Amino acid sequence: MYNYIIGKIVEQTSSLIVVDNNGIGYDVYVSNPYAFELDKEYKVYLYHHITENSQSLFGFKSAEEKELFLRLINVKGLGPKIALPMFATGSVDGIIDAIDRENVLYLTKFPKVGDKLARQIILDLKGKLAKGTSNGESIDSNELVEVLLNLGYKKPEIKKILPSVDYSKSLEEQIKEALRLMLK
Repeated sequence: MYNYIIGKIVEQTSSLIVVDNNGIGYDVYVSNPYAFELDKEYKVYLYHHITENSQSLFGFKSAEEKELFLRLINVKGLGPKIALPMFATGSVDGIIDAIDRENVLYLTKFPKVGDKLARQIILDLKGKLAKGTSNGESIDSNELVEVLLNLGYKKPEIKKILPSVDYSKSLEEQIKEALRLMLK
C-alpha cells in the first residue's frame, strides 16, 4: 500500500520514529530509531502491516532492507516484530550470507530467534536471496548496476552477470569483474 515516505524526523522513542510529512506525524517502527537524526529529512521505505486489531508502519533506510524484511516475514513463525530487530545489529549482506552458509549461530543471536526458527529461515530462503541485490529484482539502487547502465549496458544483460560478481570486493574491482563477464 505504501512504498515510502519523505519527511522530517520530529521525535524518537526506543522503538519508533515520528516522521512529519505535510503536517501529519506518522509513527514508524524502525530497527534503530537513533540512526535517524532529529529535524533532518529522510526517505523512509515503508511496510504497512495490518492485523485484526492494529495497523503499523515499519520503516527502513534502504529498499534492500525492506525487500529482505518482506522475504523474512514470509517465513513461518517469523513476524514483523521478530524480523525488524534483525536489522539493528545485522546488515542485509550479513543476514543473506548467514542464510546461504546455513549459519544458525549467527541467526540465533537475534532476539526471539531460536534454533528451530533459524533453521526454518534457512530452509525457506537459502539460495533465494542474492547479495548486493537483495532479491535479484530490485537492482536499481545497486551502485554497480548504475555504473553499468551509465556505460550503456541494458538491464537484462546486467541481471545475467550479477550473480557471478563478488560483492565483497571494492566497487572498482566489482566493475572490472562485471566488464570482464560482459565481454564473455
